[in-house]
Amino acid sequence: MATLADVARRAGVSPATASRIINGSSKPVTDALRERVLAAVEELQYVPNAHAQLLARSHRTAIGVIVHDVSDPYFAEITRGLQRVATAHGRLVIICNSYRDPVKELEYVELLRAHQVAAIVLAGSGYHDEDFTKALDGKLRVYESTGGRVAVIGRHEHAGDAVVPANEMGGYLMATELYALGHDRIGVIAGPKQLTTTTDRLSGLRRAAREHGHKLPARRIAYADFDRGSGAAAAAALLDAEPELTALAALNDSMAIGAMALLRSRGIAVPDEMSVVGFDDMPIARDVTPALTTVRLPLADMGARAMTLALQEPADHTGPRIEEVGAELIRRDSAGAPRP
Repeated sequence: MATLADVARRAGVSPATASRIINGSSKPVTDALRERVLAAVEELQYVPNAHAQLLARSHRTAIGVIVHDVSDPYFAEITRGLQRVATAHGRLVIICNSYRDPVKELEYVELLRAHQVAAIVLAGSGYHDEDFTKALDGKLRVYESTGGRVAVIGRHEHAGDAVVPANEMGGYLMATELYALGHDRIGVIAGPKQLTTTTDRLSGLRRAAREHGHKLPARRIAYADFDRGSGAAAAAALLDAEPELTALAALNDSMAIGAMALLRSRGIAVPDEMSVVGFDDMPIARDVTPALTTVRLPLADMGARAMTLALQEPADHTGPRIEEVGAELIRRDSAGAPRP
């Protein structure tokens, strides 16, 4: 692999001159000299050493993003928004999958700090784990003290810039829709218990139940892993325990689609015999049959806004910038009135 010294020898210039031309230094050089160096770069297929460039620059360029799982459509959409803004600013994005492992998140913060990234974006939910949240907050504060910037998506214990989706309101909207249609026996397919996102969405469902004079008993809540397979398993468990349920409220679209597949395998028609409502409005929600009624969060926009916060210095230092993102009910074909 060619080195900078090889390029300099081929062009007949000093390594310092070759470096200035390759890296676009403002120091003037003749056109003939520039052409010689660039011709040598082309002939030798020289690629600059990114680590050496990082050390030589006075500012950091890469952005670290920690997600639970980028293959999850929720995080794929958020990442699309993050990368759109980063690309527009000429930034490299380093994606780290934690797979909902708190220890792995702590390790990634340290790793990204070691790589001297300009900012870290936490795109996954916070955890109900006091020891973990204290450790994470401490590591992020140390990173910020060295000039790094932090932005989070969702409810975290770190006091900093954040994009906060209306998860509680979204849960309220989905339950209110089912109660308005006449359902009073609703099963809930929830996400992992330890995530703040799950807690917030469940809180919204419970608020709607209280307002409509109903209860949401624990036996009608099945916890799953925010994926299709666990959504199907949770739906099966709920229906086996209470066959008289008339609706399923899944706290993300992947689990709702899994529930619909389970219902189809049992010959239960949606929505004639069972209504299903999801959450997030992933792109596939409109393409399944029947199309999925769901709560929409602007996922790509959430990612774009988080990256913007990470890249832009605040106009003042009066406190963290909190951007709240609204939720909207999208009515499609998977929810209807229960049979008399």
